[in-house]
Amino acid sequence: MNINELPIKGHERLAACTDGDYHGLIAIHSTLLGPAIGGTRFWRYRNQDEAINDVLRLARGMTYKNALAGVPFGGGKSIILKQNGPIDREAIFRAHGRFVETFGGRYFTAEDVGTSPDDMEYVRKETQYVAGLMSGSGNPSPVTARGVFRAMQAAARYRWGSDSLEGRTVAIQGCGSVGYYLASYLRKAGADLFATDVDEGKVEKVVNDFGAMALGPDDIYYADADIFAPCALGGVLNDDTIHALKVEIVAGAANNQLLEPRHGDELAALDILYVPDYAANSGGVINGCRDLLGWNTAQSAAKVDEIYDTVFNIFEMAAAEGIPTYKAADRLAEERLASTRREGDRVVHS
Repeated sequence: MNINELPIKGHERLAACTDGDYHGLIAIHSTLLGPAIGGTRFWRYRNQDEAINDVLRLARGMTYKNALAGVPFGGGKSIILKQNGPIDREAIFRAHGRFVETFGGRYFTAEDVGTSPDDMEYVRKETQYVAGLMSGSGNPSPVTARGVFRAMQAAARYRWGSDSLEGRTVAIQGCGSVGYYLASYLRKAGADLFATDVDEGKVEKVVNDFGAMALGPDDIYYADADIFAPCALGGVLNDDTIHALKVEIVAGAANNQLLEPRHGDELAALDILYVPDYAANSGGVINGCRDLLGWNTAQSAAKVDEIYDTVFNIFEMAAAEGIPTYKAADRLAEERLASTRREGDRVVHS
């Protein structure tokens, strides 16, 4: 195992590790609120620099997500760079577990894009610093989807005066685990669905199970819908897509939906109500608290339902202060971080 510390500003630590066919990155943005937690993404990148940019942005997002969710954890993230050709998943994820172990409990991981609870079981063979196990809290996707659904309800209430989604049309981008469960919640609530994914099989399942209408990956932005739900990768709200949207609300599960902060300003200028991604998608983190904090199902479910109030408060703050919703969410998260920092200073000086 070869571990290299990479110099970085604005984060506590960034390290790269190679071990046979394994090539991984772990970034810790902040441990101010507690040990850093964040999932492991298994994805193909053009080069390590592209992966580094992604892991740093995702780790920072986890700090803000955990602060806004009110859980005692900081922010971190892992990336395993996916190589061409066949792989031995057990070997790859056990190597990742050994890398996580070197952080000595400052960082806990779980599943993310491209990984599963089964992969985390391999990680668990090498380290105790892992959540989302099949033997523990299990697949977080249904819980993440529940949180996004509650965020949509809050947005509907703020925009239309009622949190009912009956008769509303939602365009879901990404029909993987979270997107599938979100479609289930929405259909039960009486919503009509458009759906797209680069994997046609996933789209077909949502079409067959929930009566969605399939659209092409680019067509989803032009859908005649009330709500756009990005549930795939980040950066989808950008110069090429925002002005195509016909929706009144954007609320989804994907991380880092805004390609740049200014795209949040553009959504506000177009009077599109944007639910900041890390406010909506914190259900997975909350689910992990069952493993990390010993919460029971009822405790985690109640915490997920609080996403509704958190999102509504973001809208009210944004309106009162005349700022876009993404800035209001950042401000709420930063207030908690600042409060914790002040409390720490008082402890040090007492």
